[in-house]
Amino acid sequence: MPTTPGTTANSSSNGAQSRGAQEEIMLELVDENGKTIGTAEKLAAHQPPGQLHRAFSVFLFDEQGRLLLQRRALSKYHSPGVWSNTCCGHPYPGEAPFAAAARRTYEELGISPSLLAQAGTVRYNHPDPESGLVEQEYNHLFVGLAQSALRPDPEEIDETAFVTQAELAELHAEATFSAWFMTVLDTARPAIRELTGPALGW
Repeated sequence: MPTTPGTTANSSSNGAQSRGAQEEIMLELVDENGKTIGTAEKLAAHQPPGQLHRAFSVFLFDEQGRLLLQRRALSKYHSPGVWSNTCCGHPYPGEAPFAAAARRTYEELGISPSLLAQAGTVRYNHPDPESGLVEQEYNHLFVGLAQSALRPDPEEIDETAFVTQAELAELHAEATFSAWFMTVLDTARPAIRELTGPALGW
């Protein structure tokens, strides 16, 4: 399972910064049906018990049907150093989830996804045991292809890896993953199988 460290700084408007130096980033609060009901500052929205807000998660695959994972930078204040899906984040208030997913994938990985398509939504409540923060999210899921060379931003990503389903199972058994990873992966599986084909086991 070859991995690539984050070595190239890309312009990032939502990147990892020290808590004291973080710019104020606003998130879109939603109700249980995903309807916008207001806004909240990013860190405040993640304080226990958490405020339900809009998010997105991206799953990109190479031409061999391997999933692109990232290991989150150790400098991130939420879930640092853990493995997770290709990209995840929050739309700005009023920003379409699809646009936010494409924007953050480029900011974090230096690539523009190909054939990016919706893969459903999922609502979850996942506390992060390390930071004490809570993910109360209404998450829009997307799948697509990664067809150009990665340029990971080291402020966001420590490492990347393309994995088969079997390699993911091995890594998941021995490494720490984000609290939301399996929830979003399982929800996205029908769209993933449609993209990659049933033979690859996703």
